[in-house]
Amino acid sequence: MTSVRDEETGQGQAAVPVPVQGGQGQGSGSRRPGDEPGAGVVTAFGRQLKLLRIRAGLERPEFGKRMGYSPETVASFEQGRRIPQAGFIEKADEVLGAGGLLTALKEEVARAQYPSFFRDMARLESEAVELCSYDTLVVKGLLQTEEYMRAVLSMRRPLLDQGTIEQRVAARLARQEIFNRWPAPLLSFVMEEAVLRKPLGGKTVLRGQLEHLLLIGDKRNVELQVMPLDREDSAGVDGPFTVITSKGGEQFVYTEVQGRSNLVIKRDETSLAAARYGIIRSQALTPTESLSFIAELLGEL
Repeated sequence: MTSVRDEETGQGQAAVPVPVQGGQGQGSGSRRPGDEPGAGVVTAFGRQLKLLRIRAGLERPEFGKRMGYSPETVASFEQGRRIPQAGFIEKADEVLGAGGLLTALKEEVARAQYPSFFRDMARLESEAVELCSYDTLVVKGLLQTEEYMRAVLSMRRPLLDQGTIEQRVAARLARQEIFNRWPAPLLSFVMEEAVLRKPLGGKTVLRGQLEHLLLIGDKRNVELQVMPLDREDSAGVDGPFTVITSKGGEQFVYTEVQGRSNLVIKRDETSLAAARYGIIRSQALTPTESLSFIAELLGEL
């Protein structure tokens, strides 16, 4: 039986599959941000922002000008329709003389930018010392270009509204800070060849995505591998999954399929998943061979 973490005790408990909309651990359904758990934090932040702006005697246009945002964007933050990034929160706290009232909400607001089912995974991901991911359908969110993100999110069924798409894009881009962290986490990605051949969003989008993979794959702490279509034996037949190792050495396995997600912490299951990932890596092309393969695919476009 799979398990999920009990946030109160830190102990494992029997897992109940968490209903989600979308796939690959990064999407969401057609719900607006206000329809998800965590929207209360965003609404509270917006109200606080508005009260502090009024207290400072600033109209939206003037405040927006100081912040480098349009009055419409400021209004969307104040009304809880959009989730501000950390940079905006920090600057707003300074401009409005809030004395930390806004920055105190920064972490909770950051969590709210993710679909409710992905928030624990996002936290683990941001603190991981090692992350290993096997993908079979689309390029993993951590590796996606902004254009590829929009293309994939636009294909969701039921359709996402544009505001939700932009929120998801911002969240995925924020997650990619993992590549700039120090000490640098060890990152390993294996993806099926078919993923790299799907022209999702068109050939121009795919070309940009392949170029981006070559850049990411060149980082010293990243190993990117391709599982060729001609392999007669693959340990990845059970589908995509991600293994995360925390600072204390504890491992977690995250999976998503057909609208349901699962976070596994039982040691015997996480150990088996890590072993399975090792077999998958051994069956795939080496990192050097994989980068050459991606470059060849790029040359075919």
